[in-house]
Amino acid sequence: MKVCITSQGATPDAFIDERFGRAPYFIFMDTTTGTCDAYANPYAGSGGGVGPKAAQILIEHEAKAVITGQVGGNAQEVLAAAGISIHTVPKNKTVRQAFEEFRESL
Repeated sequence: MKVCITSQGATPDAFIDERFGRAPYFIFMDTTTGTCDAYANPYAGSGGGVGPKAAQILIEHEAKAVITGQVGGNAQEVLAAAGISIHTVPKNKTVRQAFEEFRESL
């Protein structure tokens, strides 16, 4: 399963970013293979309405879950319609820690 983790940096050792739509990076990790791909969020510095646009990135990358700090209402609707589950974690975790905890919970 492909999982997206919102991140402050481009590596699994970066900390989770608590903002979904404005996170600087989306890190896509696969629960089966453990592969990892970082994607810079082009909407991180944009004005309003970034949540649904950011959700489209997850849809395009075929993510089935997102791990983040918080997700706004409009983004929640888009993610839910796409069948992407939302998992919130504290921002003091690294991407790798959050991913491993998620994978262990499956």
